[in-house]
Amino acid sequence: MKKKDLKKMLKNLPKYPGVLGRDRFFNSAVLIPLVKKNGQYHILFQKRAANIRQGGDICFPGGGFEKDLDKDFKDTALRETKEELGIGKKDIKILGQLDTMVAPMGAVVEIFVAVVKKRALKTMKIDKNEVEKAFLIPLSFFKKNKPKEYTLRSEVKPFHINEDGEKEVYFPVEELNLPKFYRKPWGNKRHKVWVYKYKGEVIWGMTSVILIDFLNKY
Repeated sequence: MKKKDLKKMLKNLPKYPGVLGRDRFFNSAVLIPLVKKNGQYHILFQKRAANIRQGGDICFPGGGFEKDLDKDFKDTALRETKEELGIGKKDIKILGQLDTMVAPMGAVVEIFVAVVKKRALKTMKIDKNEVEKAFLIPLSFFKKNKPKEYTLRSEVKPFHINEDGEKEVYFPVEELNLPKFYRKPWGNKRHKVWVYKYKGEVIWGMTSVILIDFLNKY
């Protein structure tokens, strides 16, 4: 490499490092909506409709970035909140943003913290195609009640035996002459899962990870 090539490379380095390979991931944004009620702040959660992907899960309003509709991820969070709960920009004040989350299943999530005016709860128009219901949980509940911790195990599988007993090869380990170690599932990665229970509802997965990070800020 010549000196001029090195200079060119350095010039092309990002001014603010982002997420490597972001274009290969599902890019999304969520809103943590805070509502002040009876003198204390609550978080507004929603329960996903039963007939959609991850139906029945508790989550924050949010969804995928749409390049034709959103100029940035904040727009995504606001648009999705409007679509899912019928709460518009005029009733939402963005306070700040948490760190970017890269989820194990290949999603990048930008997380915004906002205050939602209490009056918006009375005029909410829930999209029943996406959301079963919305409900409030006081922040004090999460400060007083620690989540239960579990551990999941995940492996990388280079092949799969389908229902017909046939081997479906995803990654040709033998063909590439890679070490024998990779010819069977590998990784044995264990990752923690945190679970909150509130009045018959269960909060877990990415939502609980985001929630814990948020709670650690104060």
